[in-house]
Amino acid sequence: MGHRLTQISTRTGDDGTTGLGDGTRVPKDHLRIAAMGDVDELNSQIGVLLAEPLPAEVRELLVVIQHELFNLGGELCIPGHALLKDEAVLRLDEALAHHNAQLPRLQEFILPAGTRSAALAHVARTIARRAERAVVTLQRSGEALNSAPRQYLNRLSDLLFVLARVLNRANLDGLGGDDVYWKSERLARQQGDNTA
Repeated sequence: MGHRLTQISTRTGDDGTTGLGDGTRVPKDHLRIAAMGDVDELNSQIGVLLAEPLPAEVRELLVVIQHELFNLGGELCIPGHALLKDEAVLRLDEALAHHNAQLPRLQEFILPAGTRSAALAHVARTIARRAERAVVTLQRSGEALNSAPRQYLNRLSDLLFVLARVLNRANLDGLGGDDVYWKSERLARQQGDNTA
């Protein structure tokens, strides 16, 4: 990988370009930079989530995910380079299966609400989807990319949805306890049938 930062303000980006890890310079609105920015924002949002009270198992998983997202960003930064391992995608699949198995079946769509930690997980989920779209757009533009970053972001978005449900049930701030369901007509009918 390229050189480590020794100073933050270099002024080399004042002309509207930025350097990639291989030393090339591209415009700051380049699709690769947009994808890197979305991944960075996602990692930062997970950092905000980590500032909340969390079950130890969820905290440990999110810390690993932060490191893997940093690898993903590094891979995007160096065209043609691979940093994110296939095992990272597998780890998300395993975490998805583990946490989802402990949850009741959904009755309807849920709202991104409940505990603060669950709501923050939902925000991270939406950023993961945006980052995934940015990576897909970059690849469709003809840029060479490995499949692992796209797959990782897809799985991570699903996992963050599941973790939001887990965090509502953990109820560590006393404001949750269950999913917050969208009040659809179908759900209202079902609940009416159950009370009749």
